[in-house]
Amino acid sequence: MADATKYAPINGGTLISDLKTQLSLLKIKTRVALAYGFVFAFIAFSVILAFSPSTNSSSPLLGNIFSCCGSRIKSISSENPHRSQFSSNSSDLFPNSAQVQNSTIQPSQTNFERSPNNTSQPPKSTTEPEIVKNQTHSEELQDPAEVLKPNQSTIEALKSPNITFQSLNLNPESSTVKNQTQVKEAHDRVDELKPNVSTIEAPKSPPAANETANLASGPSSRGKNATGKREKRIAEKGDVPNSISSVLRNQSNGTNSGVPVKQGSESLVESLMNCNLFDGNWVRDESYPLYEPGSCSLIDQQFNCIRNGRPDKDYQKLKWKPKGCTLPRLNGSHMLEILRGKRLVFVGDSLNRNMWESLVCILRNSVKDQGKVYEAFGRHHFRGEASYSFVFEDYNCTVEFFVSPFLVREWQMRDKNGTKKETLRLDLIGRLSDQYKNAGFIVFNTGHWWTHEKTSKGEDYYQEGSHVYSSLNVQEAFRKALTTWGRWVDANINPNKTFVFFRGYSDTHFSGGQWNSGGQCNDETEPIRNDTYLRRYPSKMKVLESVLQGMRTQVSYLNITRLTDFRKDGHPSIYRKPHMSKAEKQLFLRAQDCSHWCLPGVPDAWNELLYAELLIRQNQKQQEQKRP
Repeated sequence: MADATKYAPINGGTLISDLKTQLSLLKIKTRVALAYGFVFAFIAFSVILAFSPSTNSSSPLLGNIFSCCGSRIKSISSENPHRSQFSSNSSDLFPNSAQVQNSTIQPSQTNFERSPNNTSQPPKSTTEPEIVKNQTHSEELQDPAEVLKPNQSTIEALKSPNITFQSLNLNPESSTVKNQTQVKEAHDRVDELKPNVSTIEAPKSPPAANETANLASGPSSRGKNATGKREKRIAEKGDVPNSISSVLRNQSNGTNSGVPVKQGSESLVESLMNCNLFDGNWVRDESYPLYEPGSCSLIDQQFNCIRNGRPDKDYQKLKWKPKGCTLPRLNGSHMLEILRGKRLVFVGDSLNRNMWESLVCILRNSVKDQGKVYEAFGRHHFRGEASYSFVFEDYNCTVEFFVSPFLVREWQMRDKNGTKKETLRLDLIGRLSDQYKNAGFIVFNTGHWWTHEKTSKGEDYYQEGSHVYSSLNVQEAFRKALTTWGRWVDANINPNKTFVFFRGYSDTHFSGGQWNSGGQCNDETEPIRNDTYLRRYPSKMKVLESVLQGMRTQVSYLNITRLTDFRKDGHPSIYRKPHMSKAEKQLFLRAQDCSHWCLPGVPDAWNELLYAELLIRQNQKQQEQKRP
């Protein structure tokens, strides 16, 4: 009884309680055995898949992970036998871990997706961009930028021979990437090299291995255009590899004939065609004027302000800048090529003579042998004659001027008393029209003489046929004269041989009176800066525009009215003659010239506008010739 009491459970346990205890211990051992079994099975399954991956795996995730990591596990295991295979797998799953930062990455260790249907398709990067060898062992890859792309889902394939690993400062044969900083730099370069996917089409199928050389040497023109866009984008970021910058230089110079890149002149002409050349502002440009002041002996004395003693010169440093584009600097040699074998004729008043002299000086300044530029009749002064013609012998062309201040004919008739009186025939074109109607280019103008006392009053002056108007409003007389001019152009100008320009009204800047009543501008040294101080648009130019709209012949309208209104600083004023006596100074002080312009000066800008219009015309003509 004592023994039974000695071994009895303290809590009064029975046989059933003992069995429960044994069962609970058995359950714990079973769980432990299952846990060890699961761990062993997982490790064994991982090892089998790692060393024998199936290319046709039904699991894209496992196939993607283990297909790229098998060789890496072997490499790391051979280098460090004490390192577990599971840690090798985890290094691929977690690329930002410290193991990746400290490990050596082999070229074959990149993490690429494989296509389940086509293993030969170019790989697509899904993580950090790393450098890999081309499986074809070709020295020139189809496109190194394509291999380096970090996000292939948004960028299509591009083939281009213009970008090499050398131009990226990367070595395709390198076996290591030292650290993640280099990987980040490569990633940044790839971002810069991304093509414009809206203009690039991806190839429908990957090229065969034996086609790699052909693709590298002769990519499509579409790929080349894309390359140009990429290079431009890189240039804007200020990181241009040497080889790419050389390509850009070649393309801009037109030397890379294999690349269908628009030449600078074509791009310039397109910008001019889509721009209002006459809406802009004057900007300072230290490269102006287009010729040295006082260097052109062909300038009429009254326009040669520097020789006549004008002290300020800032008015020569202003260039007209349209708001929507850049006006090209007048290239005299190129303009002479456009004029080769042709006649450029100015017809109008003394303001057109102002423009004509400006252009003759600009073109003459671009000729090597200026002895081959001369006035056809040997004249050295350009006032008083009905016409002048400068010959450019090397180009077989002439730049001419015909005096016709009204465009219609000045006339004389006898009144009832037999006395001759002057009239203006509004129904007849100028007398010399037959001499210039076959010219290659004609620039017409009129306007200033319509402001004189006789024309503005319009009393017994305007004539049509045998009828002389006792009184006719100057605006109506101007409309009749321009209508006569327009009809003559339509009837006599062959638009296939002659291109017609009409230069608009050049504004005046008399202050305190008119040209014959004490008007002055000699103290003006700065242009008008505020648009609110400009004059209203001349009503006569509105009449001109309505006439131009009713003509059959195409006329290019050089609407320089507003741009000249800014330039109250550009007139000869009192500087119209050198070495003036006191009496002459007093005379010129009372009767200043605030209508014409100093040369070099404002008319040079008119000729730059004329040059721009000739570029546009030349481009249009070339396009017409290309049409079937």
